[in-house]
Amino acid sequence: MTEIVRRTIAETIALHQRMMDADVKPVIDAAAAIVDAMKGGGKLLVFGNGGSASDAQHLASELVGRFERQRAGFAAIALTTDASVLTSVANDYGYEQVFARQVEALGRAGDVSMGITTSGASPNVLAAFEAARPRGVRTIALTGRDGGAAGRAADIHINVPSDSTARVQEVHRTLLHVICDLVEKSFAG
Repeated sequence: MTEIVRRTIAETIALHQRMMDADVKPVIDAAAAIVDAMKGGGKLLVFGNGGSASDAQHLASELVGRFERQRAGFAAIALTTDASVLTSVANDYGYEQVFARQVEALGRAGDVSMGITTSGASPNVLAAFEAARPRGVRTIALTGRDGGAAGRAADIHINVPSDSTARVQEVHRTLLHVICDLVEKSFAG
């Protein structure tokens, strides 16, 4: 058991190190896009499935509430939280449309949509990006593996190159906190 604990922590550290040594420009670009949207009166729409849904909710809560600074709330909505909307859209249009339909309803030019997908292959994330484009909503993909179709479809792509969903999620959480920190600091002073 001790070896499992140490191996898991070592793998997480190694993937974090790999990300630290990689090009961090997409992370900075993502934070800048969110800042631009919010300074222009826009909002962030964020979504994902399973653990990525949890990460979407976590990001929205850090921005609406606060991350590390006392400040006004930022406009961020996790599209994963309204059970009535999710189930009615899934029932009437199919699960692939649960985020796209919300982007259609809530997204406006100048907003940003962020899809979180450890596989990069979530059809409902890809459909949301397709719904965003004609509305003038910028897209950010936070992915794992090779980024998949979602990574290729997004305006900004942050990829954590690993096949381990758990390790990708751990690094995603760190990157989301970095984005929160950059957004908050952009409004400070």
